Amino acid sequence: MTDGLNMSRRLRRTAYTQNVEAAGVTGYSIVNHMLLPKGFQKSVEEDYWHLREHVQIWDVSCQRQVEIAGPDAEKLVQLMTPRNISKADVGDCYYLPIIDENAGIINDPVLLKLGKERFWLSIADSDVLLYAKGLALGANMNVNVFEPDVCPLAIQGPKAENLISKIFGNQIKNIDFFKFGWIEFQGTQQLIARSGYSRQGGFEIYLQNSNLGSDLWETIWEAGIEFEISPGCPNLIERIEGGLLSYGNEFTRENNPLEIGLAKFCSLDGSIDFIGRAALEKIATSGVKKKIRGVTFDGDKCPTCSMPWPVMVGDEKIGQITSAIWSPRLKKNVGLSLIDRHYWLPKQSVEVHSQDNKIRLGEISSLPFI
Repeated sequence: MTDGLNMSRRLRRTAYTQNVEAAGVTGYSIVNHMLLPKGFQKSVEEDYWHLREHVQIWDVSCQRQVEIAGPDAEKLVQLMTPRNISKADVGDCYYLPIIDENAGIINDPVLLKLGKERFWLSIADSDVLLYAKGLALGANMNVNVFEPDVCPLAIQGPKAENLISKIFGNQIKNIDFFKFGWIEFQGTQQLIARSGYSRQGGFEIYLQNSNLGSDLWETIWEAGIEFEISPGCPNLIERIEGGLLSYGNEFTRENNPLEIGLAKFCSLDGSIDFIGRAALEKIATSGVKKKIRGVTFDGDKCPTCSMPWPVMVGDEKIGQITSAIWSPRLKKNVGLSLIDRHYWLPKQSVEVHSQDNKIRLGEISSLPFI
């Protein structure tokens, strides 16, 4: 099932696509030139409640890995990010912004430290591979930059730990949040991290060898039946309620890390050097002009936010909703927006001009909503 997509080598299938199709996928998005399942038979709200109560299996192979290996590997990674990675140990996962010379965000990957001179960047939707290769070549670094055959598969939900430990052993329970370990699968060693794009807890298996993808899916699926496993994908309700941001939606290269709440991942004390340092220091000194905030707003269930919706105070546009949906727990519509500094305090009254030509009353909220 391709939902009208005209398939070619430019739109890459994944190691799990045949399993996703058999599970009844109803639509795809494209991330990093690869298929990302966006829905199955359940409605978004039914999927939301299932994710909160049980366990799901997600094909997230679109989280491509950029491998950086060699004597200058740490030097290259540090050059790309304002987060100090010098204290990272093998087995650590670091969320970090990658920025350009103007402090604009190029990507917000998870860094996995596999060895002293070997790293993976598990990327969002932009061509980090080419950026990293260009920097390495320009600086004449002794490093190899490439995309390995790695296919992430996410197991998310409150029953995820019980399911994964049933298959791979109780040692899984010893892996801390944003740490990784190793499991054995069909005679191979595979990386597993306690991480994922939800607030419900779970794991991501970074499968090396795409030929094993279908077998890994089926192994987890069969073991998951007693846990009420379901195929799934990042859930929009859960993402917005939890304040999880999406590169290309909530922020782009036009935005800097300080605007979107990533100041704690930026070292501005002079201890490290990185591309965009002067620009980011200048922004920190002068103060940001806008910040990411939540917006709650009334009315009936809002439509899909396929284009930005103006957020207004009187005749002044103070931001724009970039992702929005009805929250079944809050009984309100919720959205994410960068809000101008004079209006970003919680409880600020606003109007949301949604694309169904309705004006909905709302207010600014801190994140996460719940």
